[in-house]
Parts: sequence; structure tokens; C-alpha cells
Amino acid sequence: MCGIVGVAGSSPVNQLIYDSLLLLQHRGQDAAGIATSHDQFFNMHKAHGLVRDVFRTRNMRSLPGNSGLGQVRYPTAGSSDSVDEAQPFYVNAPFGITFVHNGNLTNWRELRDELFNIDRRHINTNSDSEVLLNVFAHELQLAANGCSLDENMIFSAVSSVHRRAKGAYAVIAQIASYGMVAFRDPYGIRPLCLGSINTGSRTEWMVASESVALTGCGFTLVRDVAPGEAIFIDLDGNMVSRQCAEHPALTSCVFEYVYFARPDSVMDGVSVYDARLNMGEYLGDNVAKTLRLGEIDVVMPIPDSSRPSAMQLAARLDLSYREGFIKNRYIGRTFIMPGQAVRKKSVRQKLSAIDMEFRGKNVLLVDDSIVRGTTSRQIVDMARAAGANKVYFASAAPAVRFPNVYGIDMPTQTELIATGRDTEQVAREIGADGLVYQELSDLEQSIRDLNPAAMKNFESSCFNGHYVTGDIDAAYLERLNQTRGMRPAAGEMGSGGEEA
Repeated sequence: MCGIVGVAGSSPVNQLIYDSLLLLQHRGQDAAGIATSHDQFFNMHKAHGLVRDVFRTRNMRSLPGNSGLGQVRYPTAGSSDSVDEAQPFYVNAPFGITFVHNGNLTNWRELRDELFNIDRRHINTNSDSEVLLNVFAHELQLAANGCSLDENMIFSAVSSVHRRAKGAYAVIAQIASYGMVAFRDPYGIRPLCLGSINTGSRTEWMVASESVALTGCGFTLVRDVAPGEAIFIDLDGNMVSRQCAEHPALTSCVFEYVYFARPDSVMDGVSVYDARLNMGEYLGDNVAKTLRLGEIDVVMPIPDSSRPSAMQLAARLDLSYREGFIKNRYIGRTFIMPGQAVRKKSVRQKLSAIDMEFRGKNVLLVDDSIVRGTTSRQIVDMARAAGANKVYFASAAPAVRFPNVYGIDMPTQTELIATGRDTEQVAREIGADGLVYQELSDLEQSIRDLNPAAMKNFESSCFNGHYVTGDIDAAYLERLNQTRGMRPAAGEMGSGGEEA
């Protein structure tokens, strides 16, 4: 999972990109990078770490230019810890291109072989993003056929990318001496939106993973980039767009709304905050059918991303709502911690319980999701240690039973706590007196309610095992398991998705 941004402006954009990356920091904390364009030269700086640590004054001074792009990165399974895989990426032929990508190609190995054996292009890392960049560069070369580029050639190249690439991809690229291109895969699995600001002399543009990056920097959200669509912004700030896919169909990733996106973002016409409130409504109805409400004294969220759902659930069921856990915001997100022992320690450091809110009470804890169950088990133990009489648990997401192959680094299927277990068995594993999962149909409907005309289908593969790109089979998942085993496991998801 990554956050990407591109700015086509009329004045230096380095600070603007830096500020927007801070607003997208929740989407990746492994590495950050910025590339700007100035006098036909690209300037780039990238490194491991948070945005605030990667960019110092000297780095910002080395990034002149009125257009540029940036990325915050969270690596997926099998990726290298080398800074070489941090983005932006760059190629110099046939046109100088800098490139950022959010998502994951499911056929990147096949594309890499084609690039080497047929297209005669060299790939220097194991990153699918570098593969996608070289596919785009090769298709630009074919479209131009030795001529100068124009928008028709650029859109033709994007169309060819859609025909060759499979998986999830939201892309922003700068083409030296031409302008900026942004496009989204034909299913629109990963988010991408467009914003603008009028400076008086011209319109400046920003493209970003989430609307909060736009509005937080003073831009107005214009719209989302449609699935399969490409947008081109020339050096004078003129913007044109074209649908470049043959059969586009919006199929947004539900986990964006459950966990990853900030609540103050709007994606594909849906307020993330309102979607999480709706999740609480639907989850509350399921809790009422599953548990004895008279035995629940208080509802508590696991900070932070589950808070809207927990508040709405409590209101729906006319139950008391309390904040029983306090989050230490100076501890990194637990799901990026490398290894089980570190992860367990991090949960204890990250959350602390207010004993008086638990003592002698039957508590319903609400979290956004349960993946491995490690964090959930630790939190239930903390509630009991704080004096809770009974501890019930509710998940705003359904049981996670399948790996994600579209850019979210989840455990292998055997590591998922719901694999091979029913709800009662998962409850016992995490030590809860009762467990309620959100129904998948309710989760999807909670989002669909807010934009029924557009939100007809969803990418919900981690819950139902249906992969919309149609190219995922048992052999692919087994290879993913083996690849993931080659590096330390990412930590537990859940418990505060949108906050660093």
C-alpha cells in the first residue's frame, strides 16, 4: 500500500508535495521520495523513513521545479528492503520519465520476462512498479514511432498498458518536456483523484491517492480519476482526459473504507467517515441478533479507525459509549513491525487502558478488522487485566480468510486467524466471551448506500476469495506464500488504520 501525489503548477512545488505526503503518511511509512522537473532536468531524493525524516532543508533545496511527484511507500510481500525499490522510479529512454505507483501487478513476472526477451528493456529491481514503468515507456516508444509525443500518442500508450498489465495500479508519471500523466487500472481498485486551484494566472493541478491531500493543501477536489481513464496535463496547465480501457468497471477495494483511508477523505464519491458510520449501523443490527444486549454495559472502540463505527453502533443500540483505550501516537503502527515478538511488545506500548472504564463491566470492544488475531488477543487481555467482567468483540469487517494480491500486504492464508475456524473458535482464540463479524453484504451496502449509482461492485477478495482480475489461481497463491516467507512477516493489521 502506498500514497502517491503529483503537482503540475506554475511556481515551485517541492514544499507542496512534501505537505501532501505528510497528509498521506498513513498509507506508507517505510520510505518516501520526491522527484521534480526543472529546465528539462529531473531532480530526485528518496530514502527509508517517514517524510519528516527523509527530507531535510538541503534535500528540499535540491528539488527545484514547478511540477513534480512523490510517494510514501509501504512494501508488499517479497519486496526488498533496499532503497532502490523506493519511489519515484526513473527511465531515460525513449523519453525521460519519473513514475510513482500504488497497487500491485499480478502478472509482473510475465511482463518482466517480456520486457527482457522481447522489448529488450532492463529491469534493475524486483519491483512490479519498475516493470510497469518500463511497460509504459516501451508503449510510449511504439506510439511515438520516432516522432514527438502528443496527447493521442500518450493515451494510446496507456491503452496498451491496460491490455498488458493485470492487477491494481494507480499511476502518476512526468514526461520530460511534455507534462504529467495519471491513470488508473480498468477496475479502479486503488483510489486516485484530481484537484485544482486557480492562482489567477493559470490553473494548477494536483493528483493524489486521497482527497485529503488535495483539500489539506488548498486545492478543490474536482473528481476521481475514473477506472481505465488517463489524464494528461501539459506544461501550460491544460488538462485533457480520455477513457483508455475497453471495459472499465469501478470495483473499489473495500479495505480502503474499512481501514486504510483517512476518515476525512472522499473516494469515488463516498465519504470514508460516513461509510464507517454506516458500518456501525449494520454491525449494530448484527450484534443485536447475536449477543444479549442486556449483558453489555459499555461500547469501546480500538483507536482510531474503528471509532466512527463504534460510536454509531452504540447509538444504534442505545448503549453507553466510552473511550477505554488511550493511544500513544509516538509508537509506530503495529502492522509494520517485523516479527511476532516485536509486534506483541508494540501493542502494549501503543495502547493503554483506563482501568476505571473497565472495572466490573461487561465491555463490547469494536475494531475495524481481525487479521492474525495477535493484536485482538492482546487487547482482550488488556481489558481483562483492567478489571472487565466480560469482554465481547465486534469487527466492522467480515472474517479475513484470503490473502490480498492487489497491494495490501496481508499474511498468508495459513496465518489468518479465521482460516479453518468458525466465529466461535476465533472468539476462543482471541479470548473473547463473544464475537460478532460484519456480514460482507452489509459491509458493501454500507458503502453503496452513499453512492448507489457508482458503487455497484467491490474488490472484496480477502473476505470472499473472488479476485476480480480473473488471473489468480491456487498456484499463484502458493507462490505468494513462498515469496512472503522469504522476508520477515509484516505485523498485525487493525487497531487504528488511518493514524500514524
